[in-house]
Amino acid sequence: MGKKFGALSEEHRDFIARQKIFFVATAAETGRVSLSPKGMDSFAVLSPNRVLWLNVTGSGNETSAHVQVNPRMTIMFCAFEGKPVILRIFGIAKAVHKGDQQWKELIAHFPPLPGARQIFDVTIEMVQTSCGMSVPFFDYSSEREQLNDWARGKGDDGIRRYWEQKNQTSIDGLPTNILEKSR
Repeated sequence: MGKKFGALSEEHRDFIARQKIFFVATAAETGRVSLSPKGMDSFAVLSPNRVLWLNVTGSGNETSAHVQVNPRMTIMFCAFEGKPVILRIFGIAKAVHKGDQQWKELIAHFPPLPGARQIFDVTIEMVQTSCGMSVPFFDYSSEREQLNDWARGKGDDGIRRYWEQKNQTSIDGLPTNILEKSR
């Protein structure tokens, strides 16, 4: 049976720290729901009611477009080893771009990642845990370095051109404002 909490406990924080992958879901009022797997060292718990997620350049920019019109975000962690647990964070997210005042303060919570494009600052409304007994076991072998290698090879100017070509609108045509907000 699922349990609901008003904030992250120490036990929740310890569970999150052990996970190698998490999933992020957002949606605008209409159009497609975006659900993406995330990895790397891109998640930080700042307090029981606040988390950060560093978003790096990818083929789309759905989350940013969605959050600008509908700030709801769900982040899910699930155990692929050990005790079966699913932990969902339901919150209100704000996209912070390189051009925003808070960027310098928030980016300090992460190791340098090439292609970093937004930090999502999430205020937690509810945490929910459930059993996860149907989640299969998987063994972690290593991180993939292809995205970091690609971003390093592009360099800052190449990443900005990529944003211009591929990251300005969502698949439903919503603006991401990436170029304007990343100056």
